[in-house]
Amino acid sequence: MVGGSLGSIGYSFEGKSFNVNINPRAGYFVSDGVAIGASLNGGLTTVDEGDNIWTYGVAPFVRYYFPEGSSSTGRFFGQGEVGIAGSSVGKDADLAFGLGLGYAHFITQSVALEVVAGYNYSKATTADATAQSGLGLSLGFQIYLPGQR
Repeated sequence: MVGGSLGSIGYSFEGKSFNVNINPRAGYFVSDGVAIGASLNGGLTTVDEGDNIWTYGVAPFVRYYFPEGSSSTGRFFGQGEVGIAGSSVGKDADLAFGLGLGYAHFITQSVALEVVAGYNYSKATTADATAQSGLGLSLGFQIYLPGQR
C-alpha cells in the first residue's frame, strides 16, 4: 500500500501550538489485515508569540485492520508508530510515537479515503528536555497495490 495523509491538524497541550503536516506512507501486508511500513513526516507548527517551526521525521508503523464491522466499502483500523523527529529550532533528535484509530472508505476496489484520530508524543534525547503530547486528526488516502488487503 502507498499513500498517506495529505493534511493533518493537531493541538499541543504543553506549547499551545497548532500544527499542519503531510505524511507520505508505504507499507506491506505481512498477513491478512496486518501491514508494516514507514512514513515520512513534514510539517509546520505555529506557536503563540513565537517563530514558526518546521518539523520533519521518519517512523516505522504497524497497522491492523479490524475484521469486525468491515463492509465491502470500508474498514476500521488501528495503527502505532515509533520513530525519530526533528525541527528547525533544535539540533537534537526527538523520540516520537503515535497511536491512532481510523476508518478506510474504499472509493474503488484498491483506493481508500482515510480519516485517523490519534495521540502523539515526542521528547528530545537530551536529559533536560520536556515532553510534548497532543491530539490530532488526519485525512488522506491509500492505494492498495495487487495482493492481500
